[in-house]
Parts: sequence; C-alpha cells; structure tokens
Amino acid sequence: MREGLIPAILGTAVTATGAALLGRNRNLAMGIMGFGAAHIVLGAIDLVEHRRQDWI
Repeated sequence: MREGLIPAILGTAVTATGAALLGRNRNLAMGIMGFGAAHIVLGAIDLVEHRRQDWI
C-alpha cells in the first residue's frame, strides 16, 4: 500500500464526520474538519513525495 494513502483516507472520514456535526456544534465541527483536512493534506504530500521513488 502506498505511503500516505491511509492518512488521506482517514482525513476524508474525519472531515465527513465534522461536516455531519455542523448542525449541532459548529465550533467543534469546524475543529474536527480542520483536523481531517490537515490529514488529507499531509497524506497527499506523502503520496506525491513517494510517487517519484516508486518510479526509480
């Protein structure tokens, strides 16, 4: 499995959970969504960074 894929998938799930909570507690939901978005970005960076190593 490619490095960075798990954090990106986890971040997507966490962001979706935060979006589902928007109607209940907006501040908590925004915090959860930010945490998830950070995981998506870090996972994407890992995927792009290690993509070049796979070709060598």
